[in-house]
Amino acid sequence: MTDTNAEVSVIKPQRRRLPVWVGVIAFAVLFGFLILVGLGLKRVQAGPITIGETVPPIALTTFEGKSLITTDMKGKVVVINFWASWCQPCAAEAADLQSAWQQYEPGNQVVFLGVDYVDTPPEAMSYLAKFNISYTNGPDLGTRISQTFHISGVPETYIIDRAGKLAYKEIGPFPSLDSITSVIDPLLK
Repeated sequence: MTDTNAEVSVIKPQRRRLPVWVGVIAFAVLFGFLILVGLGLKRVQAGPITIGETVPPIALTTFEGKSLITTDMKGKVVVINFWASWCQPCAAEAADLQSAWQQYEPGNQVVFLGVDYVDTPPEAMSYLAKFNISYTNGPDLGTRISQTFHISGVPETYIIDRAGKLAYKEIGPFPSLDSITSVIDPLLK
């Protein structure tokens, strides 16, 4: 005779617990990620630099490989022009920017920086040669510089005063050499 009332024993698998250090590391990684996301959002929400606001340090590596930073240019007027070889309006103002640079270069009180936006080095170098541009130029690697200024397109020009504050911005091309010098001259006084 078989026992129908026999107990059936179910073996429950044992739960393995992770070591405490694994949980701590996972929490630390998650916390670090959240901090990075928060800092990124803060930077995006900060908006563009406004007139009168101190411009954060801008680092530019020139096409020749030289590294520059705007904080080393304090006491000088800094003209930052965003351009691209494929930009028709950029070509319209290129000669006037070069003329302005040649006018201010001897006084050593004005620095022109050309920032090539979303371009290829061969096309950019061809553009610089075509317009005989002799002031400092370099690519906007990773669009870091354009993101700092929250540019909406090219050309755009930002002029920083001797104290490192944004004094002027031109969205679109400068219409003439006089329009460039009329902004810079008062900043030199």
